[in-house]
Amino acid sequence: MSEACWRLVAGGAELRVRAQPGASKDAIEGQGEDAAGQAFLKVRVRAVPEKGKANAAIEQVLAKALGLPKSAVSVEKGETQRIKTVRISADPSIATALEALAGAQTR
Repeated sequence: MSEACWRLVAGGAELRVRAQPGASKDAIEGQGEDAAGQAFLKVRVRAVPEKGKANAAIEQVLAKALGLPKSAVSVEKGETQRIKTVRISADPSIATALEALAGAQTR
């Protein structure tokens, strides 16, 4: 894979996420790539995609995986789309955790 699914920005990082709501379990499934070659992190959540429930679940799963408070993770763009941009408020050392998360394959 050529590019990472995340990038550092002022005050933290941005992460491209492909959501799969209504899954049998909450899980982060590593990095994938869309037809245009853009990388994303695959995140499954049990929550259904109504009234922001799936977005809240994605924020919670990512915050837990990164060891951050839930308030540090928020869906910025794509609230109603499968591909979302998630903002992570943290110092630049978060890059190490994001690298590990993107490389993680839980099967």
